[in-house]
Amino acid sequence: MPALNSDSPILTLHPDDNIVIARVEISEGTSFSARSKITTQDHVPFGHKIATTLISSGQPIRKFGQVIGFATEDITPGQWVHTHNVTPGELDLDYAFASEIPADPTPITGRTFQGILRPDGRVATRNYIAIISTVNCSATSSKYVAANFDQSILADYPNIDGVLALTHKEGCAYDYGGDQHQLLARTLAGFAKHANIAAYVVLGLGCETAQASFLADNYGLAQLGMIGDEKQPRPLIMNIQDVGGVRKTVERATSVIRDMLPEVNRIERVPVPVSELMLGCECGGSDGNSGITANPAVGIASDLLVAHGATSILAETPEICGGEHLLTRRAVSREVGQKLIDLIDWWKEYAAKFGGTIDNNPSVGNKKGGLTTIYEKSLGAIAKGGSTALKGVYNYAEPITQKGFVVMDSPGFDPVSVTGMVASGANVAVFTTGRGSCFGCKPVPCIKIATNTPMYERMSEDMDINAGRILDGASVEEVGQEIFEKIISVASGEQTKSEAQGIGDEEFCPWTIGPLL
Repeated sequence: MPALNSDSPILTLHPDDNIVIARVEISEGTSFSARSKITTQDHVPFGHKIATTLISSGQPIRKFGQVIGFATEDITPGQWVHTHNVTPGELDLDYAFASEIPADPTPITGRTFQGILRPDGRVATRNYIAIISTVNCSATSSKYVAANFDQSILADYPNIDGVLALTHKEGCAYDYGGDQHQLLARTLAGFAKHANIAAYVVLGLGCETAQASFLADNYGLAQLGMIGDEKQPRPLIMNIQDVGGVRKTVERATSVIRDMLPEVNRIERVPVPVSELMLGCECGGSDGNSGITANPAVGIASDLLVAHGATSILAETPEICGGEHLLTRRAVSREVGQKLIDLIDWWKEYAAKFGGTIDNNPSVGNKKGGLTTIYEKSLGAIAKGGSTALKGVYNYAEPITQKGFVVMDSPGFDPVSVTGMVASGANVAVFTTGRGSCFGCKPVPCIKIATNTPMYERMSEDMDINAGRILDGASVEEVGQEIFEKIISVASGEQTKSEAQGIGDEEFCPWTIGPLL
């Protein structure tokens, strides 16, 4: 972003743009300079767009130097530019695969965080026990088990962050072994095997499609485990129908977890290279400032992590649409770039099956905050991915093994997207928001970043960082460095605002892609 004149009511983002952004709420009849002297013809809300030249009907609207839509009528200088006079239209994008691959950043070595080193070499940022429900029918039992381990019980085990019930509304009425079954199984197994989950118990009903034994047979989850100093293994997978009902299952699972507590508590944090971090990048409740402040600042933090040898994940595939050509140029190979385009095409076909279109994505709150089209939203969203090469493209909840900047396929619905990134291995998350999304994602800490100061001050108990400072003159680089340092601190054990409020028990939300039969 160019240097900011904090006395001006507007922001000019790119010399090729034919709009500017309202840095503050602007009244009708306000004059400002942008190429020439312009007087607003409408009241323009904070974060919204104002035309700086005549934009004839059918001509493109440009923001960030890119096309974000097309005028549906003649728009004169000073007019408010939004959904009433803009349509997404069709873009003609040149993917230019692997044509602008950035050089790898200069490696940064020696920086560490205080992580938890598991016996098998995995690195954790938190220390949870999980009860994993295979189907909605075992969700209540899973919650009953977790409720038996409140703070009065865990007070004797200060190194355990919690006993977490991972429940959901799925698990039956689809093809056994089919795409939906495999997707759910991959997600459940990803959480069970996550470094932040020190131990787990899987609870099923017994007759569901998503059999607990399927997880053991196909995804390597253990059915039995040695608990504490016992000489006989105890069951880690239980079905309510086999055990003899809800009460007996809850008692047995509670007993197994109670015996786990001393061993799970026996950890200490040790210096671990920053290269062991895997960052999940999310944006939700976005506004017109998201792509100007918080998201580019996260991009700086992402680049710093990549330079340290770590991994940064960009998800929400529908919110890449309209900006994918910028990522395909950065792809390390045509194959990686083509995989991203194949996902975009799949999403267009998927939406069409239900009579929808991918450009219907911006929500009511997004539009109130100044976002007009999916292309505008996407161009701001992909800024979280920084500027390094795109090293890989992964399916939802697929284990991510590549270091560097990668994309994981997911919907644009925040809980589903973050659930997938955690299942893929993310051990810390950042979440940018302009409208004020309240979000946590146990067992992974989530850092909330406000895009604007008014919302940050209004919701200070929920926001960890105020990227709105950029609108007041702070540099994107300065805030990006602040985010990077916060990632290190939180990965080392510092609580986020969401964690301090206990948020994160209800946000486990596996993606449902197929029909229920």
